[in-house]
Amino acid sequence: MLRVMSRRSLNHYQASHRLFTRIEYRLHPHMDLVCGNSRAVVRQLREEGVPSSRLRLIYNGIDTQQYRPQRSRGEVRRELGIADTALVFVTVANLIPYKGHADLIRALASIADRLPQPWVCLCVGRDDGIGPALQAQADEAEIGSKLRFLGARHDVPDLLDAADIGLLCSHQEGFSNAVIEGMACGLPMVVTDVGGNAEAVIHGHSGLVVPAQDPASLARALLDLALDAAARSRMGAAGRDRVQELFSMDACIDHYSRLYSGTLEPGSAEPKNPGETSESR
Repeated sequence: MLRVMSRRSLNHYQASHRLFTRIEYRLHPHMDLVCGNSRAVVRQLREEGVPSSRLRLIYNGIDTQQYRPQRSRGEVRRELGIADTALVFVTVANLIPYKGHADLIRALASIADRLPQPWVCLCVGRDDGIGPALQAQADEAEIGSKLRFLGARHDVPDLLDAADIGLLCSHQEGFSNAVIEGMACGLPMVVTDVGGNAEAVIHGHSGLVVPAQDPASLARALLDLALDAAARSRMGAAGRDRVQELFSMDACIDHYSRLYSGTLEPGSAEPKNPGETSESR
């Protein structure tokens, strides 16, 4: 019987779950294969003592058919009271401190007067308690009217299609589905360099990657894309193609099928990034 373990996030949780961590470490030697969903997760598993020969990388996959909008871009914007000519940012992330919304507000506030007018930022996700503080921060920075906290929504593909630039400003991630969902909708993504974000988004090709917890770098990236419609179009198209090729549900199922049939070798599920060689990994 094949014993397989899968980890879907970075190991930050171990700091507050010591018992589970000890159990995990005890189980590692008894696993035939241990999977991670990003190079960053696989690297941590290796550091925890899992032999490289037992490690496998399988990225998350999404059903790209589900990320075709049901309503037109104009219809969604009219429902939200957003002008057709507005520049729209969107981030899909629950309101949790480590998702970096406070960094995003600081970044937007610092470039508010240089962004094309009008502009708005849609914040989609459940409020886990910091919503009022974020709204107060935005109000104090005099951009409160530019942020729309929409809560949890069932029409995320429509909202993504109505936007121009996708964002994820997290301080930690394993491999974020929100990133590849935005790419599937043709959005150029601006993401922080944590977990698998820089594996999904290739800097300068399908979006921009910035350091985490660095509002100044985030602001520069946002402004660069905001002022360059051609780059947004080019990166958005590249991102959509990348998801279809590498992060689709079909690709994910194929990798798991190969895993259980014994034909998925270490590193075989890693995508070859544009301009990347095996020596640069």
